[in-house]
Amino acid sequence: MSLTDRELWAVIHGLFLGGIFLLSFTGGIVGLHSLKERYLTPAGVAERTPRLLIGGVVLAIVAWLTVLTGTFVVYPWYRAVPPEGTTDLAAFPKSLLLSDSTTAAWHTFAMEWKEHIAWMAPFLATTVAFVILYYGIQLIRRQEMRRPLMGAFALAFSAAAVAGIFGAFITKAAPIY
Repeated sequence: MSLTDRELWAVIHGLFLGGIFLLSFTGGIVGLHSLKERYLTPAGVAERTPRLLIGGVVLAIVAWLTVLTGTFVVYPWYRAVPPEGTTDLAAFPKSLLLSDSTTAAWHTFAMEWKEHIAWMAPFLATTVAFVILYYGIQLIRRQEMRRPLMGAFALAFSAAAVAGIFGAFITKAAPIY
């Protein structure tokens, strides 16, 4: 089994980085949700706060790496324009999708939507990481801050999940060789 350079980058972008982001979400949301005074001893606070901070920063970095590799490495291959007179569109995924009315919606709806929503995840993840870094231990007593943070976290997860699902389906319909 071998992968082309393009397939390898698609795996790094979607499966590796995107997968880490989506899987890390569970730990982050549970960590934020469990930051309640009644659940924590001083030792628990000392243990959870740095873990939540490191997890939030790593999550933001992974979200940015996912979007940047998608935007600047994988996406240009997807959008490549075939030379005039090309009949085999297998190496030109966007053109391949648009050439058939049964697959055109994968570009006109799914990819266009993915292009816009994918950028939301790293911005939200960075915001969550910043708030955790800035407020740290204060989040234990400030439920009014934790709930919006969990909401931002959930929005980041939703944006990344939808982008990932659309990306997987688009790649299935028109792979990047």
